[in-house]
Amino acid sequence: MHPARLDSPPRPSAPLTAALALACALLLALVAVRWSPLTGLDADIVRALHRGAVAEPGLTRANRVLSDWVWDPWTMRAGCAVLAGLVVWRLRDRVLGAWLIVTCALGSLVQQALKAAVDRPRPVWPDPVDSAHFAAFPSGHAMTATVVCGLALWLLRRYGAGPVLWGAALAVSAVSVLGVGLTRLWLGVHWPSDVLGGWLLGALTVALSTTAYEKWRGREAARG
Repeated sequence: MHPARLDSPPRPSAPLTAALALACALLLALVAVRWSPLTGLDADIVRALHRGAVAEPGLTRANRVLSDWVWDPWTMRAGCAVLAGLVVWRLRDRVLGAWLIVTCALGSLVQQALKAAVDRPRPVWPDPVDSAHFAAFPSGHAMTATVVCGLALWLLRRYGAGPVLWGAALAVSAVSVLGVGLTRLWLGVHWPSDVLGGWLLGALTVALSTTAYEKWRGREAARG
């Protein structure tokens, strides 16, 4: 028995999508020009967090496990692949399954393109507690978690998940998206605006993808 789809599938509102796009563009511009109030705030926050990370090695090890294994981008992408497989298996919807995979892949491509274009250096420490590769902006961990969790929540709403399942999924998603960003800051491998950029770009990716999917499905239904 397949889950029943809602008569009016959820889709992000146009004003919300426009606001996300504007916020992404503004933050990208400020980071690209190295706007001093932003870079100064970033530096103050990461210096304070780094002192804590050095002073609390046990907590830092826990953050490394969460960041490098539980919420690693490849772990999240594997979760998206599992989600797509469930969609194909339970809903017999290969198009939707492929749509999820393509959305996740495009999000990763956008993330890497922006890293190369902005080429923002990561924080540098004399006593680092972790290391990371490639440029800093945007945070790939934050963006990937936002995309995968956002798609999962959209699917659950689209197919009428019950309150218990919805509440649990919402809690796990919130902890994952917020948690992975905080671990990257605690470990000193990202600036706060990198993480914010990952969250905003991930949310925009989900909004654009789900809106495009619902419009396409609507046209297909109208054709009969």
